[in-house]
Amino acid sequence: MKRTYGQFCGVARALEMVGERWALLIVRDLVVGPKRFTDLRRGLPRIPTNVLAARLQELEAAGVVRRRALPRPAASVVYELTEYGRELEEIVLGLGRWGAQALGERRPGEIVTADSVIVALRTTFHPDAARGLRAGYELHFGEIVIHARVDDGTLQAAEGPLPHADLVLEASAPLKPMLAGEISPAAAVERGLVRITGEPDLLARFVEVFRIHPAAATATPGPGALDQPA
Repeated sequence: MKRTYGQFCGVARALEMVGERWALLIVRDLVVGPKRFTDLRRGLPRIPTNVLAARLQELEAAGVVRRRALPRPAASVVYELTEYGRELEEIVLGLGRWGAQALGERRPGEIVTADSVIVALRTTFHPDAARGLRAGYELHFGEIVIHARVDDGTLQAAEGPLPHADLVLEASAPLKPMLAGEISPAAAVERGLVRITGEPDLLARFVEVFRIHPAAATATPGPGALDQPA
């Protein structure tokens, strides 16, 4: 039987739909894009298979998630957010900004995934600072490779390399000090914290566009996902 809070309240109703363990992390990954069951399982390796199936069933029943059959030759099913579920996007990003202030150092056993890095970029993105900038970035965090296209105040980020990227950035140390203004981009390169290939000036623009405000410099979704040694 579905658990309820017994309160006629929007917050209570929302928690009844997405407040179960793992539910919002499933939503987080679906914010990035539709995924197969195996994709979700790979991105959330600690979730038991039966729990993932149960959460997806609950989210479907709540009208947050739907299944869509892919045409042949794939002939598989993907899960995606409904229009109603898509309204959770800004809530998830805002919750990430708020909760990340308590991140601190990465704890033993905690992992970083491509989806969490993509969400991190979207969370720390400053559209005003990106006005007039048109550039493609390829980012390497250990085995994770993602790319970001900045186009005059808009951002598109996805997993995988970016052919003909204007700047390729390989992180060998946490990016948080650079993104928070504790160290300059030039010093980060000089010290070997990051290695770049392409237009050097675009590293400074990257820091401007994805900067971390000092008040949140202890940890943000950007640092939480981006602040990892390679």
